[in-house]
Amino acid sequence: MSAKPTILVTNDDGVFAPGIKHLASIAKQFGDVIVVAPDKPQSGMGHAITINSTLRLEKTNFHQTNLEYACNGTPVDCVKMAVNSILKKRPDLVLSGINHGSNSSINVIYSGTMSAAIEGALEGSPSIGFSLCDHALEADFTAVPKFIEQLIQHALTEKMPKGVCYNVNIPKLRSDDLQGIKFVRQAKANWVERFEERKDPYGRSYYWLTGEFINFEPEANDTDEWALSKGYISVVPTQTDLTAHTYLNEIKNKF
Repeated sequence: MSAKPTILVTNDDGVFAPGIKHLASIAKQFGDVIVVAPDKPQSGMGHAITINSTLRLEKTNFHQTNLEYACNGTPVDCVKMAVNSILKKRPDLVLSGINHGSNSSINVIYSGTMSAAIEGALEGSPSIGFSLCDHALEADFTAVPKFIEQLIQHALTEKMPKGVCYNVNIPKLRSDDLQGIKFVRQAKANWVERFEERKDPYGRSYYWLTGEFINFEPEANDTDEWALSKGYISVVPTQTDLTAHTYLNEIKNKF
């Protein structure tokens, strides 16, 4: 009998967040689950790693798995620690999430959830980052299990390209209203930001980041933003290569 797959589960909302509890519970159906996640919320950390401080691990039993740790580092630290220090072999699958809030389009750049999944892919494991488009702590995850199960089964049985992970975003809808899964590209969209100046009780200025999210191609019907607006779960195959290949070919011809 073949050994069960080893599945590493992490996130950026913290080891005790509701989203990761749901994801770990779903993953248990498919293999031996190891949880290594931040000991506190780490949203918006991107691909940050800890280089000027110590890293610590503390065992937990919140998820009732054979092995789980809270780490005082970033989501990427958690994956690096798990792969290089905790596990005896590379995990068969890395899952990150379920994030409270969307990580579609440009949000993937800032997302700790997706950076953990990307790090998993860099380490050579099939990896998926899951996000629910609901920031509320009491977000309803009851609609998501069957779709997450489909994608986990796919990742364990189909050979994903090396260095590629899936960025999965799930609209805030009831199960009956979800239209299915769409594989799409990342939309050209970003935040138009501003910093509001405010005063603290001592009269000192501080600044609060606000802004508006703008989709610059609202008519396109092949993007993650389009899929989410139509009630589909969007899946974007994601990689780390940031080379502008079209421009590279153009500029090489000029020099």
